[in-house]
Amino acid sequence: CTQCDAIVQAPAPSRPIERGIAGPGLLARVLTSKYAEHTPLYRQSEIYGRQGVELSRSLLSGWVDACCRQLSPLEEALHGYVLTDGKLHADDTPVPVLLPGNKKTKTGRLWTCVRDDRNAGSTLAPAVWFAYSPDRKGIHPQTHLAGFSGVLQADAYAGFNELYRDGRITEAACWAHARRKIHDVHVRTPSALTEEALKRIGELYAIEAEIRGMTAEQRLAERQLKTKPLLKSLESWLREKMKTLSRHSELAKAFAYALNQWPALTYYADDGWAEADNNIAENALRMVSLGRKNYLFFGSDHGGERGALLYSLIGTCKLNGVEPESYLRYVLDVIADWPINRVGELLPWRVALPTE
Repeated sequence: CTQCDAIVQAPAPSRPIERGIAGPGLLARVLTSKYAEHTPLYRQSEIYGRQGVELSRSLLSGWVDACCRQLSPLEEALHGYVLTDGKLHADDTPVPVLLPGNKKTKTGRLWTCVRDDRNAGSTLAPAVWFAYSPDRKGIHPQTHLAGFSGVLQADAYAGFNELYRDGRITEAACWAHARRKIHDVHVRTPSALTEEALKRIGELYAIEAEIRGMTAEQRLAERQLKTKPLLKSLESWLREKMKTLSRHSELAKAFAYALNQWPALTYYADDGWAEADNNIAENALRMVSLGRKNYLFFGSDHGGERGALLYSLIGTCKLNGVEPESYLRYVLDVIADWPINRVGELLPWRVALPTE
């Protein structure tokens, strides 16, 4: 100090992990490698070992835990954004989870909710949120969506049914699921009926390709003009052909699947924001499927929860064209000192990443 000749030391900047040796760059690399590039922690440890750096799997796992604690306010902000009233896509996928005390696994679930209206010309940022549960009970999606009102685009999972009872949430079903059941029959036993059904559904999708990116109002007008007559004709055709099929046949079951959901399958024709299918949510689950093939299972329920958090942030980065590792490095560098009431400013599409 020039006033008193004393030596003054500025406070050290906060580190992502208090008293930890890892900086934000290394931590971001570990997280990205595990949850975006699907490299298990034991394999990362081996890679670092070959480079002369001893980082045990348990140390890396501890770092992931510490990062998740730092990033948890961001996950909460993301959840709130995704559940803004409007239209939401939801789906789930099984994930093996190691049981404590032995080498056996149970089946947990990763649920996803996606907000993405770009097909209807929206300029609002798309985002995805994941949640882990140890089973597939309906209480889980009911809890996840407790604050949501609007249209839920999902498959025919019975656990969603309770959400539709009070009218707060409207069901919109998935033509991709309905088509897939018919296509599976066609692959095994092709016939004129399966070919005709697939052709008719293809005509519906051709309209969707034409109107993708139009405003919701324009999409609604086109669907009213073109889609609704095709749907009416398809319903009549399906019901007529059902009379000619054994109700135990695979094709009858595929047709019945569509007819049993008809109001939800055709909802999109009366709403320009809705989609013909739930592929937006199914696409969000692809990185989970890739990860599952590489690291095989979560080590615990806690591992499933931290996976859900990091898949949420990395998946949202990808939807917005943000490089995940650069984003995580920046956020881990600043979040310890960031005001909690402004954490929403650190969501992926709101961050201006520094240029290197």
